Amino acid sequence: MNKSMKQIQLEKKILNLLDGKALKTAELLFDDPQIQALQEYANIVSIKRLGFNDHGPVHMRKATLNTIMMFQLLNQAGIKMHLEKENVGTADDSLVGVIMASLMHDLGMTIARDSHEFLSIQIATPFIDKVLDAIHKKDEYNTKAAIRSIAIEGIFGHMATHTIHSLEAGLVLIGDGSDMEKGRARIPAMLSKKVRPGDIHRTSASAIQKVKIHKGEERPIRIDVEMNASVGFFQIEEVFFPKINISPVKPYIELYAGVIDRDMLKYL
Repeated sequence: MNKSMKQIQLEKKILNLLDGKALKTAELLFDDPQIQALQEYANIVSIKRLGFNDHGPVHMRKATLNTIMMFQLLNQAGIKMHLEKENVGTADDSLVGVIMASLMHDLGMTIARDSHEFLSIQIATPFIDKVLDAIHKKDEYNTKAAIRSIAIEGIFGHMATHTIHSLEAGLVLIGDGSDMEKGRARIPAMLSKKVRPGDIHRTSASAIQKVKIHKGEERPIRIDVEMNASVGFFQIEEVFFPKINISPVKPYIELYAGVIDRDMLKYL
């Protein structure tokens, strides 16, 4: 597998945050050449055929890293995930589901943009089952069923077009939305210099300089979005905030955004 330096760096960051079953899950997915091929082709379709931004290996890893960081901040604050609250799994089991969803949520982009979350579920399910068989005993049917469901819900809900109910899926939704720094829109902008309807999304995305995820002051998670121009507020208010607004994780998030060297606007 030929991996970019950026992809390799992100994988190292992710692996350094994990242990146990979650670490094994990430290793298995990172080492699978079929998943790598699917992620790379998702990017080709997204950028070259459809003119969208990055939906490939780097994006899926950045979304995963964001999700893991938020998961751990909730864990440090004593917030239990739904699998643990429902007595069907551990925090580690929840993290396994979150990682699988985050790393495979855009595989459906190999086919189409419309309803790609459902296509992603179809493509990802065999890989989900393969990982679950590798990290759990053959007869642990209940635990595997719960993790599989959480992973599928995370993929199902990442577009914010369908209601989700678990904290796990809510983290996947926001982790995906948090990958909006300017680099993600760079390649489509280079390939197309023509102005077209809808380019406000690309322009606003290009204004986002940095997304920082860290411990909040009043809530477990704080997300700071730094931009170099006020057009970036469109990205926050029309794309990112609506995702947070419908996520079950919303009560645990502080959201700030603003132009660099100016006061930050508090959304949550």
